[in-house]
Amino acid sequence: MNSSELKNWDKEYIVGTYARYDLVAESGKHAVCTDTDGREYIDFTSGIGVNSLGFTDEGWVNAVKAQLDRIQHTSNLYYTQPQIVLAEALVGRTGMKKAFFCNSGAEANEAAIKTARKYGGRADNTIITLNNSFHGRTMATITATGQEHYHQYFNPFLDGFRYCDANDTAGLEGLVDDSTCAIMMELVQGEGGVLNLEKDFVKAAERIAADNNLLLVIDEVQTGIGRTGKFFAYEHFDIKPDIVTFAKGIGGGLPVGGVLFSDRCCDVLKPGDHGTTFGGNPVCCAGAVEVVSRIDDDFLAEVVAKGEYIRKKVSEMNGAAGISGLGLMIGIKPSDKKAGDVVAEALEKGLMLLTAKDRVRLLPPLNISYEEIDRGLAILEDCLK
Repeated sequence: MNSSELKNWDKEYIVGTYARYDLVAESGKHAVCTDTDGREYIDFTSGIGVNSLGFTDEGWVNAVKAQLDRIQHTSNLYYTQPQIVLAEALVGRTGMKKAFFCNSGAEANEAAIKTARKYGGRADNTIITLNNSFHGRTMATITATGQEHYHQYFNPFLDGFRYCDANDTAGLEGLVDDSTCAIMMELVQGEGGVLNLEKDFVKAAERIAADNNLLLVIDEVQTGIGRTGKFFAYEHFDIKPDIVTFAKGIGGGLPVGGVLFSDRCCDVLKPGDHGTTFGGNPVCCAGAVEVVSRIDDDFLAEVVAKGEYIRKKVSEMNGAAGISGLGLMIGIKPSDKKAGDVVAEALEKGLMLLTAKDRVRLLPPLNISYEEIDRGLAILEDCLK
């Protein structure tokens, strides 16, 4: 079946919640995707930050296949080793106390929200999030998201959320009252435009949370698992969160999300308070264990170096008005073109890119080669002109 037939087949049977790009992916290796017509594309998206080791990484594939030969699923009514191994690895890397596993970033943030509200222990529990944030598409996480255009069509939304402008410490302090149970934020606002928070503001949020017995929840769904050059982005800001949510890159391509809890709140959720049928699936966790085992200090240093290399190259390009982000999470503001037009043109020329509001967003595989980077940047430079 050719690509045109596949696209028509998709339109007949798949609900149109995505305006798909004109690419039918057939196979991939490292940071190169091949479509059904045999054309190659350099991938600067990694499946929206998911394929942290690129396409069909040999070690990751072997880890997943080996677990498939043992057992594929049992549910959380029983113990499985890959889930425990993954939890121990994450706790050991972060100094957090315990982990909970689910299937996605939105589910991870749901678990964090429920934990914060139970921890608060009041009839009304308010969580402060940031304007321009993104935390997911479930009813709770879309309400937590501080972007008005997401708050359409699906009323009524949940009560109990307040929104503060990023980097407005006085505004944040003014929103805290006796109902507040948590402050929740991304440290680089991904869907909001790859915008970095200021370190002073993040440190102030940590202080405000501690002074008022609030939980500090850091959403690392996009920034976590090596993406910014640290295992978690909060390490750049010298803070110790109470709750860290993660997903995307940890699974290497399989659906894994989760939450890390500090000793302050690791025992808030009790049997029956929360759950998931598929969360912590042994196959997904086996893939995640392989990803985590690969992200050592040398690997992270390479992420930093490659991010700096891309930023330097982009800063010298005509048509790039600004660069934001950390590590291999990069936002580029075009000078004269719309971000969506740059992405569409790049795809025609063999480069996969993303948008984030008015910026072109780059989330390449963390182990992308310099040769693949250079091939992609040559196309990007041509499209920014």
